[in-house]
Amino acid sequence: MSAQEATRVLVVDDQFLIRAGLVGLLRAAPGFAVVGEAADGAEAVELAAALRPDVVLMDIRMPGMSGIVATAKILAAAEDPPPRILVLTTFDLDEYVYGALRAGASGFLLKDSGPERLLAAVNAVRGGDSLFAPSVTRRLVESFAVRAEGGDDPAPPPQLPPDLDQLTGREVEVLRMAARGLSNADIAELLFISGATVKTHLNRAMTKLNLASRAQVVVMAYETGLVRPGGA
Repeated sequence: MSAQEATRVLVVDDQFLIRAGLVGLLRAAPGFAVVGEAADGAEAVELAAALRPDVVLMDIRMPGMSGIVATAKILAAAEDPPPRILVLTTFDLDEYVYGALRAGASGFLLKDSGPERLLAAVNAVRGGDSLFAPSVTRRLVESFAVRAEGGDDPAPPPQLPPDLDQLTGREVEVLRMAARGLSNADIAELLFISGATVKTHLNRAMTKLNLASRAQVVVMAYETGLVRPGGA
């Protein structure tokens, strides 16, 4: 991504005033381009396919098609590279957000976050290197991983065994640390390797396990027992 290349964003929210506020903020900030607006999940799926945004700001609780279902449908139909989906929610410990992370969303953000935090979050998920607010995401996953239900989420949880056998010992180690919320820089420092090497190990592990985002790494690790709630 060049410095001049604007991040193309699709904004999805069923409440007009919230949607308009997000659109206005993004249009006023340099480096962002709003390519479309959607008032529900079904419209979001259609526009994502037609417009191919870099990032989708996705309201999670909407009448009709929820943000969980819309996330799964968008990613299932997306051409490469798929859009990054940043889920918007009113409170952090939200089982709907958990479902969206399982479906492949890259992260989530509280709706009352300030403008700088929102823009930073969009940039973070666009870059794909780090999960935005990993400590909060870990807390969310720990709250719901042990009692996750299918319900509204059409995407099955990632199945680790026997795929774990495909991973090298170092890939498992990096995957476990990433699932605990450590950044690439943190992992590199602990393992005495470069950040680029960490990224290579993590990307290879995610490819082997068919995981689309670092958020899915966190969910998979807790749901399969690779990382235990409350563990270091």
